[in-house]
Amino acid sequence: MFLDLHCHSVSSDDSRATVEQYVKWVQVLRKRGYVVDGIVLTEHRKFDFDKDYSALADQYGVLILKGSELDTRYGHFLVYGVSEGLTRDIDFSDVRMDARELMRAARQHDAVAIPAHPGRFGIGLTEYIQQGESFPGVDVVELLNGGGRAGENERADELCQQFGYLGIGGSDAHLTSHIATCMTEFRAAIANESQLVDALLSKQFQPVRLEATAGVPSA
Repeated sequence: MFLDLHCHSVSSDDSRATVEQYVKWVQVLRKRGYVVDGIVLTEHRKFDFDKDYSALADQYGVLILKGSELDTRYGHFLVYGVSEGLTRDIDFSDVRMDARELMRAARQHDAVAIPAHPGRFGIGLTEYIQQGESFPGVDVVELLNGGGRAGENERADELCQQFGYLGIGGSDAHLTSHIATCMTEFRAAIANESQLVDALLSKQFQPVRLEATAGVPSA
């Protein structure tokens, strides 16, 4: 399966794209010969418990899952498998939270927290490691980020090579046409957030660019 693990709808304060616009654009990409099986909405500093996208998912044949992108004092983290228990233990609006505490709490609640765009200049995980911080709980980072500037994904790749991290991919889309530019290819079939967490823990995945899916049979 090919899933875009990082995108933002109008529920995030800096995005102009609706979820319906995203899944409609996925149909355009499919007609062009690309494979996009689903997207994960990672809204900034929140989790939308109240939003149900199942009707859209059924209508357009696109898996729509939900996660979060949280600000920490050590950069942004993508959180998958969010539960009410996790949101009680962690204040999702706290932009100064310790990323290590977030990672520990996530695992305690059967979720995972993964550094987003670690090569991003100024705020990526690479910056903090260079300052002497250590993150023993990290073994996966976002290697391919569709919103990165020149050199940032390369820095993420260097980080993965240095520490043996695995990589995921996500578009970081805030505009409709940016969806699925980068994705993660999973060996497992995924139908919900819990299965996504299991697939990430299995480490059977790789980051891909949209162009790599041309001609690949769909899940």
